[in-house]
Amino acid sequence: MKRCTVFLLSVVVCAAADIQSSIVEEIVAKVNGDIITRGDLTHAKKEMEDAMRQQGAPAVTVETTLKEREPDILRDRIDRILLISKAKDLNINVDSELTKYMADLQRQSKLADPEKFQDYVKQETGMPFEDFKSETKNTMLTQHVIRQEVSGKMKLDKATQQKYYDEHKNEFIREEKVYLREILISTAGKDAAGLAASERKAKDLSARAKKGERFPEMARDNSDAITAKNYGELGGFKKGELSSSVEDQIWEKPRGFVTDPIKVDAGFLIIKVDEHQKAGQAELSEVENEITEKLMEPKLQPEVRAFLTKLRQEAFLQLKPGFVDTGAAPGKDTTWSDPATLKPETVTKAEVVTKARHKKLLWVVPVPGTKAADTSTSK
Repeated sequence: MKRCTVFLLSVVVCAAADIQSSIVEEIVAKVNGDIITRGDLTHAKKEMEDAMRQQGAPAVTVETTLKEREPDILRDRIDRILLISKAKDLNINVDSELTKYMADLQRQSKLADPEKFQDYVKQETGMPFEDFKSETKNTMLTQHVIRQEVSGKMKLDKATQQKYYDEHKNEFIREEKVYLREILISTAGKDAAGLAASERKAKDLSARAKKGERFPEMARDNSDAITAKNYGELGGFKKGELSSSVEDQIWEKPRGFVTDPIKVDAGFLIIKVDEHQKAGQAELSEVENEITEKLMEPKLQPEVRAFLTKLRQEAFLQLKPGFVDTGAAPGKDTTWSDPATLKPETVTKAEVVTKARHKKLLWVVPVPGTKAADTSTSK
């Protein structure tokens, strides 16, 4: 097998048989058993820029944002490696979660053929399927570590919740709304036999939902509406915002109510009432989660940062001169070792190539509590 060697100049080169072998990547940081290359940083900056431009950000905004975030790119790369390493130390396993996640994505894509699904992922994310799968797994690992080691240990007592509620009651005055989910069985382009089959399917789904089968998964797997990928979620509606054919059937109904199939222009529609929010002052019990999120959010980032500082203190971490970790642990020596004392390290060419990052990553959430670019992902 062809190997790539990390020579004393700290660049990765391929030891190929022909004389045309050249530098693949320059290593700028070593974190535990992993490396960060100059190319990683370049790719991360390019991803950020592409994402902002795709969202229509003005050129001046792109330039200003890149200038603000560029110093933290190396920090964020180190953060990710440290969290993944900690996940291994904690024996966190996300294989079953990953399998379910990928299966859900495949169902949403409506591509039963594995090869077509993998091609779809590559087209949507700009990266090979296996790389996307690996990145998704790593993101799940980082999220589990943050929940287990940081947010899961943060407590908010009832007295603090009550105090916030009493002082901000005007924030919790509600308008009457219904929150709905839908399943649409399309009849577009169908003949009489197709229409009858669609109606039978809709009646069957409605009956199953009324018996307690999980509506979100039923919507995901059966609905022809665009909301299927979001488990049929429609959001909240005030009185008068829905068509009368729907509103008349659901407005006075309680949470959990499921309609019979409703004939609409596009086909047969089944609606479930996820929540019916009454008008007036919300009770504390109704808004506890909202209050917790409001109070914990500003505390989470400093706690995550403190945890990552602790991981840095415990880690093997070396930075090449000229590169700065903006999340550096105070007193931590990250001096690049004297090359004369280093033994050559080797990595395969494939391992180096996988350092090239994707153009964009759909469905993946950045590490909570960090200042990761909010333009880097989408679900």
